[in-house]
Parts: sequence; C-alpha cells; structure tokens
Amino acid sequence: MNAEDVMQELEALGKERTKKMYISNGAKEPVFGVATGAMKPIAKKIKGNQTLAEELYATGNYDAMYFAGIIADPTVMTENDFERWIDGAYFYMLSDYVVAVTLSETEMAQEVADKWIASGDELKMSAGWSCYCWLLGNRPDSKFSRTKLDKMLEVIKNTIHDAPERTKSSMNNFVYTVGVSYVPLHEKAVETANAIGPVEMKQDKKKAKYLLASENIQKAIDKGQVGFKRKYVRC
Repeated sequence: MNAEDVMQELEALGKERTKKMYISNGAKEPVFGVATGAMKPIAKKIKGNQTLAEELYATGNYDAMYFAGIIADPTVMTENDFERWIDGAYFYMLSDYVVAVTLSETEMAQEVADKWIASGDELKMSAGWSCYCWLLGNRPDSKFSRTKLDKMLEVIKNTIHDAPERTKSSMNNFVYTVGVSYVPLHEKAVETANAIGPVEMKQDKKKAKYLLASENIQKAIDKGQVGFKRKYVRC
C-alpha cells in the first residue's frame, strides 16, 4: 500500500462523531475521525514501514499522523527524526500518544525525553514525561536509575502546580506510574502524590479538571496492580 491508498482507506473509516471528539480535544483539520481500533486491520497489512510512516506523518492529517505512529519502525529513527515529529505534534494526542509512544521503543528514549522535559516547551515537556510513563509501564525496574527517578519525583513535587497545563497532566501521570509500575519507589510516589494533592488543569472552552494521583494509586493498590508491566507499548 502507498500513502494514497492508506489515506483513502482511512477516509472511508472516518466517523463524524469521532471527528468531533478529536476536534474537541485539540485536533485541527484535516481530520477524518477514525477510531484507533479501526486502524488495526490496515496496520496488519502493512506492518512496519518507516518510509510510509514518514509520508503519512507529513500530511498533517491527524488520523494519518496517528496511523504513522502505529506502523513506524523506531529502530531506524534518529534523534533528528523524533525532533521533527515532536515539532509537528501540535496537540497532546500526538505528542503523548504518538511521538512519546514511538520514542519509548528506542534505546535513546530516556536521553531524548530528558531533553524535552528540560526544554520549557509545553508539549515537549508533556511528551518527555509521558515517554517515561510508557517506559516505566513496560520495561523492567532494573532499566532505570532509582536515584534519577527519585529526583524527578522531587522536581514534580516542587513545580507541578506552576507547570504548563498539558505538562501538569503528564507529570501527574508520572507520579501515578512510578507508584504503580516502579516498585522500588512505590512508597516515595505515594508520599509525593499526597504532598502534591489536587492539581488544577485548565482547559480551553471546558471546565478545569482536577488531577489526583494519590486517589488513582490507591485504586491500583486496592486492585493488586502494583508492579504492573504491559507486554507491548504500541497497539
């Protein structure tokens, strides 16, 4: 399949209701409104194809950009490729669920994520913290520095309430993910979540959301999910 074939199939799968939902979350035209699950049959026919992924990501069409992440081959992507992708990620569903997810399947993931977290750019920071969430939820605890993650929890405790809105969400999710998926710092994550308390996240044209990592960690504890690791990151 070439890029034109994929675009035609995606357009045929688009639903107006799904499109409206994506737009309400920040997507911009062009958007078809394809449910992510509906993309899987097309992805199975293609499997990994970085050249095609690059063509689709460059279209600026939200559905095509999301699909690009599904068929991308992270093993051949360079840091410059990821910088280009994050620069094109104009809202969180691309930065956190396409770029960060794809980056998390590389050996350079932590190095690049660290740079994004330190960038001061809202969506880069969000993607950096999100990348760590995907990593922690998938890789063995031994792949991480306990000291480093401990310091990251401290940074969040001291800065989350003043962080950019989208970054707040990813930082909050990081605390939750450490509390659930990184056993060595479970107790520290619980303490951090309690110290942070509710985090107000303002949203354009919507009521503010209040994030509470402590409550979500407790729910995971009650379900016996501490130590959870997912087998795969990408769908």
